Amino acid sequence: MEFKDYYQIMGVARDATQDDIKRAYRKLARKYHPDVSKEADAEARFKEVGEAYEVLKDPEKRAAYDQLGANWQAGQDFRPPPAWDQGFEFHGGGFTDADAAQFSDFFESLFGRGGPRAQYGRHEFHGRGEDTHARILVNIEDAFHGATRSLTLKSTELGADGRPHVKERTLNVKIPQGIRAGQQIRLVGQGGAGMGQGPAGDLYLEVAFEPHPYYRAEGTDVHVELPVTPWEAALGAKVRVPTPAGAVELSVPAGSRAGRKLRLKGRGIPARTPGDLYVVLQIALPDADSAQAKAAYQAFQRECAFNPRERLGV
Repeated sequence: MEFKDYYQIMGVARDATQDDIKRAYRKLARKYHPDVSKEADAEARFKEVGEAYEVLKDPEKRAAYDQLGANWQAGQDFRPPPAWDQGFEFHGGGFTDADAAQFSDFFESLFGRGGPRAQYGRHEFHGRGEDTHARILVNIEDAFHGATRSLTLKSTELGADGRPHVKERTLNVKIPQGIRAGQQIRLVGQGGAGMGQGPAGDLYLEVAFEPHPYYRAEGTDVHVELPVTPWEAALGAKVRVPTPAGAVELSVPAGSRAGRKLRLKGRGIPARTPGDLYVVLQIALPDADSAQAKAAYQAFQRECAFNPRERLGV
């Protein structure tokens, strides 16, 4: 997927004001409109300009896009950094001038087809404030035990200079036991301010788990890679396995090989039907870093006629 430099497409500087961006869009839209333009690539350029404007005209999308940095070059291979927009608060709404069906894969990888979680929609009736949305990272252990965390969220507003400025607010958020990645926490009244005497909207926090050195979650199931010795795998053993809820004992069957998956039922994320914990065995070899260790490996070599490449014909 190619990186798109929306500032380059619009022909404006990265510190351009919103009025500068609006003027550039009007000029380019007239130039490349398929109904009037004689340019060979008018339709493609018109779509490209519309997509760039959809991002840069919106202070929230623009500020989030700017977080990617200025070092990317147009056309470079690009993958969004993990949790690139974590903690950024977006308002509901949707697309206006551009056709969402014509947006590029690059746009969708950042904002989705409806903009940053715009599916919450608008709540303009009775002066109610807009719902807002942010993605947050929590520890997988919080899903097992529940927790209260202090989270800092970033939102964007236009300054007097016509450019977007980021502001922060800190909230104490209760992480419920059993929360899964992709689920949302709703904070009533913490969204956009209402109009007049109307109530504030709600804030929806979409949960993702921070990368963990041991655990990987899939729904309510949790996976952990467990190193075992060659003799534990070959002869069988009882070993201790770490879990987010505390260590448990696991029986390793004799004759186990690297990559074997063992299930601990109900040891995953708590739920009405708890998930499972899947233990993937990895064979850990001792170092041959002493005379005794080398002698042990040499004796093992003499006693075991073993060629792991035999099935390859070599």
